Amino acid sequence: MNLNRLVVEAAARTPEAPAIRDMTGSISYYQLDALADQYAAALLDHGVRPGDRVLLWTGKSADVVAVMQAALRIGAVYVPVASSNPIGRVRRIAADCRPALLVTELDTPPDPATLEGLGVPVTDCAALRAAGEPGRRPEHHHGTPDDPAYILYTSGSTGEPKGVCLSHRNALAFVDWAAAELRLRPEDRLANHAPFNFDLSVFDLYGAFRAGASTHLVPDTLAYAPDQLTELLDRRRITVWYSVPSALLLMMREARLLERGPLSLRACVFAGEPFPLRDARRLRAAWPEVRLLNWYGPTETNVCTSYELTAADLDRTTPLPIGTACCGDDVRLEPRPDGTEEIVVDGPTVMLGYWGHPPHHGPYRTGDLGRRDPHGALEYLGRYDDLVKVRGHRVEPGEVEAALSSHPAIDRAVVLVSGAGGHEARIHAVVVPRPGHRPELLDIKRHCAALLPRYMIVDTVHVVARLPRNPHGKTDRRALVEALLADTLKRDSGTLGKNGRV
Repeated sequence: MNLNRLVVEAAARTPEAPAIRDMTGSISYYQLDALADQYAAALLDHGVRPGDRVLLWTGKSADVVAVMQAALRIGAVYVPVASSNPIGRVRRIAADCRPALLVTELDTPPDPATLEGLGVPVTDCAALRAAGEPGRRPEHHHGTPDDPAYILYTSGSTGEPKGVCLSHRNALAFVDWAAAELRLRPEDRLANHAPFNFDLSVFDLYGAFRAGASTHLVPDTLAYAPDQLTELLDRRRITVWYSVPSALLLMMREARLLERGPLSLRACVFAGEPFPLRDARRLRAAWPEVRLLNWYGPTETNVCTSYELTAADLDRTTPLPIGTACCGDDVRLEPRPDGTEEIVVDGPTVMLGYWGHPPHHGPYRTGDLGRRDPHGALEYLGRYDDLVKVRGHRVEPGEVEAALSSHPAIDRAVVLVSGAGGHEARIHAVVVPRPGHRPELLDIKRHCAALLPRYMIVDTVHVVARLPRNPHGKTDRRALVEALLADTLKRDSGTLGKNGRV
């Protein structure tokens, strides 16, 4: 089976069951199935063929989900890019994946002049839907499970976004496991908190489709609005929640989520960043009947380990484990020269590769460090490189540094991140100005906003005359952190550690 069959089969079983609920209303599986076919016909009429990429620069709506399904039905590969991405980053992604069509659905339609130079036909959901003939059901493409299904662009260490290419087999290995693990059923109501370009959304959509359940789309504007999120949980009677911990923490701390009880929840899953132990214990104590699961896995593998919290975790004094292997994967630790051990993943969820690069074969080295606890569960110990997490999003300092270095007043730039990776994470830019220039924070923020998504925009700027170098001639990040430590403490009341992470 491929991903494009899930909605078809759900529509055949329970056509009137609700499939998607967005801010405008709800559509049934029958309606979603018909709408996906309408969009599929329109894509074919636009010249999209099997293997072509369809770039989706959109927010979240039932129509966008239908376009994603339409692309799969004709054998194309969809490439979701959140509406918060500026045109500068969209251009770089388009140049990399070379889509046959760009589909937009934005609150403020882009000025046609901003789309010049993309070299890609552009349409929007409304125009594409109007171009499709209602009731027309084009023949569905019969591909293989190893055909690419979608590409998720993440932050790249070279300064350019990199596209993680996932197959139908990759996605379904996770979706089938997750649906069985959580015992999803048609009555379930899942909340889609993550944007479509974030791998957490794969469960929200395809887990629901696998079970014939409904998924409720959380608008990007509400993603970190704790009161509204808590109201949505209550009003929509959500039974399964999945998000980064920072969203849950905001709801717990600012919207008094735990005081309202578990509402309709029967399962709460979190992934993407560590969940502070103190708060995890509070959550376990407040919701004793709700299943709580900590999932782990980079975009390149989706979820590959799982840990379920129990009453025993109320007495835990060490960080939550990331658990044991799942989804048919083999997850192991391999020693590194410095004595640490790296988490390595092999199995059906491991990506096809990075778009435009040679295919990936064999195990995937995550770059994450780990160890086994006395019970054999994996514990996450951080990174051995400079990659950091900001509110669950992967941020390669190199991509932010590349954007900073393109500013006319900046000669060189280094990026450091403080905070625990959650909502309190802060991005610091250390810059060497060009002669005769003095970069200003607001100007730099505006510059970054034209090139980077919001979660990558710098919070503070430190102007220095020169960057320290180590004996190998490379930027000495440790020395830079030590030199800025006192100033950073004053600004953020936090301590920067090795590679600029707390």
